[in-house]
Amino acid sequence: MHVAKLFVPAVAALAFSVPTMAQQMGGGAPSVDDQVNQLDEMVDLDEGQKEEMSNLLTQMQDENSAKEEEARELQQQLGEQVQPDYDEAAIRANAERLGDLTAEIIADSVIMQSKIEGVFTQEQRDQLDEAMAQRQEKMQQMQEQMQQQQQQQQQGG
Repeated sequence: MHVAKLFVPAVAALAFSVPTMAQQMGGGAPSVDDQVNQLDEMVDLDEGQKEEMSNLLTQMQDENSAKEEEARELQQQLGEQVQPDYDEAAIRANAERLGDLTAEIIADSVIMQSKIEGVFTQEQRDQLDEAMAQRQEKMQQMQEQMQQQQQQQQQGG
């Protein structure tokens, strides 16, 4: 199992959700240093890898922040265009631009993830694969527990 197979769909989903959730929670997305430190704890990066990882993550943040902001603005505009006297051409233009932006963000994220993969040694990639598999398993278990609790509540209530 490759990290990319688990990570790429997550990147796509997180491209919009992380900044939005961070905004809603009043905090910010994890800093580059926090992300590098988390990776270092997982796979023991050397100093060169830490620096390269920091540069790549900073580059990704810089490139995507303007696109993410434009996407949020387009989402807001589309929400405001829901009215009886709507302008179909404007709605379609905004929706098309939003789709293009989403595609650009996802493509940039996949490319960046590929660059990040290149920073790791094979041993580190194997460690990350194992860690991602464990996280995925824990998430599955948590979902199953939540479903069981909901079923019990429905049956008991």
